Amino acid sequence: MRVRRFGALIGAGMALSLALSACGSDTEKTEAKTVVQKAKDDKKLTVGIKFDQPALGLKKPDGTYDGFDVDVAKYVAKELGVPESGITFKETTSANRESFLGGGQVDLIFATYSITEARKAQVTFGGPYYVAHQDTMVIANNSDIKTAKDLKGKKLCKAAGSNSFRRITEPPPDGKLNIKGVTLVEASSYSDCVAKLQSSALDAVSTDDLILAGFANQQKGKFKVINDPFTDEKYGIGIKKGDKETCEAVNQAVTKMYSDGTAKTLLEKHFAGTGLKLVETVPQMEGCA
Repeated sequence: MRVRRFGALIGAGMALSLALSACGSDTEKTEAKTVVQKAKDDKKLTVGIKFDQPALGLKKPDGTYDGFDVDVAKYVAKELGVPESGITFKETTSANRESFLGGGQVDLIFATYSITEARKAQVTFGGPYYVAHQDTMVIANNSDIKTAKDLKGKKLCKAAGSNSFRRITEPPPDGKLNIKGVTLVEASSYSDCVAKLQSSALDAVSTDDLILAGFANQQKGKFKVINDPFTDEKYGIGIKKGDKETCEAVNQAVTKMYSDGTAKTLLEKHFAGTGLKLVETVPQMEGCA
């Protein structure tokens, strides 16, 4: 009897082990699914955007979303087979973009996400879908800051998770201007930077011209962009590291968006009248490393 029971226990153990192995295999297959495969199979995607950037990614009081990043996300998702109704937009800040992709909270990110070598170590980037330029915004009646070099001795915003301040205060390769004597004022986001600028807690906000133009256009007459651009900021589509299939599909969608005239229409929709010289030709894709 003991032998039979022992044999039965071994058999049960082996069956359980096989079942767990099968579950593990299923789990691995699910985890290995690319965003392209998910879009095709589920017709749903979770997309990370900013909620507080006018003309780029803004959650409106009625719960809808507006901006260039939002519209580009909708276009790319449609090209991947996901209708607008299948998109869930999730608020994504400069500080949590990498962790959201790595942890699977979002499938794609369209959030003024500049492609940098440091970020490429953690993220696969599609695009760029636009090349912006870093500029500086001040209060409308400011006469002291005419160029970025005039920021010496001034208070500059340092938004959490953003690298823009480095372009001004640090030497190459991270920096561009290496200006000394700048006082950095911490802020949680660029909307927080703008609020601090308005309250005179700082002298200037420096980041991508599209971001600044959106804020300046939202509160006409309160701020001005000094039109002294000094970098190229390649806006990439954030994808979990290693998902080359999705990256290639996204690049095809972005190229089509420019060739069929949609990019021109969207840029003019959100930035006409801001004084920016908009680039309406397809950017050079970075590749899918």
